[in-house]
Amino acid sequence: MLPLLATAWALADAPCALGQSEAAPPAGIALNVRDFGATGDSQTDDTAALQKALDAAGAAGGGIVWAPRGNYRVAGHLVLPDDVTLEGVWTVPTAWTQNRGTTLLAEEGRGSTEGPPFIMLQRNSTLKGLAVFYPGQTATDPQPYPWCVGGSGADNPSIVDVMLVNPYNGVDFATRASGRHYIRNLYGQPLCVGVQVDKCYDVGRIENVHFWPFWTQEAATIEFLRLHGRAFVFGRTDWQYVLNTFSWGYKIGYHFIATEAGACNGNFLGIGADATNVAVQVDQCSPIGLLITNGEFVSFLEPHPAELVVDAANTGLVQLTNCAFWGPTDRCATIRGSGAVSLQQCHFMHWDRQGKGLSAIECAGGDLTVSACRFAMPSPAIHLGQGLRTATIFGNWFAGPQQVRDDSGAPVQVGLNNTPAPPTP
Repeated sequence: MLPLLATAWALADAPCALGQSEAAPPAGIALNVRDFGATGDSQTDDTAALQKALDAAGAAGGGIVWAPRGNYRVAGHLVLPDDVTLEGVWTVPTAWTQNRGTTLLAEEGRGSTEGPPFIMLQRNSTLKGLAVFYPGQTATDPQPYPWCVGGSGADNPSIVDVMLVNPYNGVDFATRASGRHYIRNLYGQPLCVGVQVDKCYDVGRIENVHFWPFWTQEAATIEFLRLHGRAFVFGRTDWQYVLNTFSWGYKIGYHFIATEAGACNGNFLGIGADATNVAVQVDQCSPIGLLITNGEFVSFLEPHPAELVVDAANTGLVQLTNCAFWGPTDRCATIRGSGAVSLQQCHFMHWDRQGKGLSAIECAGGDLTVSACRFAMPSPAIHLGQGLRTATIFGNWFAGPQQVRDDSGAPVQVGLNNTPAPPTP
């Protein structure tokens, strides 16, 4: 069980007691928000002061705007000009604690997802070293807000060492183009969507992202995540790189969708999704394919949990290598569509939680390859149904008698699989 923090945070009303030396930015940082009138006392609206500092850096051709420790109330929203970084005190996204570090208190837009993002990133702009907290968000009745962080349509927006404590929607690199976006070290508990990517035509990068219910375990919020939550959503993105990312408690961990711009291809390494309904859902992906390596997937949320679901509309290539599937799920993989799915050196540990005779892998579409995998339960492992185009199943290990059921009528090759020898009488 993950260690979780307290379910609510009371923000201190008193200003942070900072001396002038404590509020001074590190060497080489040009502008301090305190010099533009920002107080960080959690009461004063610091929107205008923060934007004035950001605009001054933009007018100078770019630079770093330093926000010392404090709780900066922002009643409106902020726009980071081209080549400007808004930076707080954190060099890693530590677990957020009241009255420590640099925190922006977001207020605008409660009750609707419409409106500008709380923070808009423009060309080469960076959000770094701070937390964003929504004091008006309620754990017993999650409220919609506009996106917390969004791209403006320009290239190279970046988020580094940031904690998004409790946004409704986290990062929007989808509504507008997001070429070469970069996210590193992002933590939080987004309540609906964590990160969404689309219209990226030149290599986006996301690494070290962790979404989990640390802000609250209130039953209403946990249920909202079960019904609506999606940690990562990928539309059109060309050569997306995703490394060391994790989510817990979301309906869908990684969702690959088709948009007007297209679908995703990319490299996903060391990704995980726990306590999901579907850990990886592929509605559509690019013919170039999804390369998913060293994944860890657990699904048990209702209804009909499965770690991998490939939809009937998919025409692309999905390849999973050295991935582990476990937990009380119905199926490890449900595969449809006319695309190709390859599962190589994967470990299927649990399935058929209610003992209904379900197989670990159910495939009724496209081309399936299963090789060098391990099926740890002595129960039906692979079912090939009508709609399958071809299947190749070889070099696998089954805990019981080789459990491949073929009702497809398609060209199927099965061979060189193994099972333990029966016990000696």
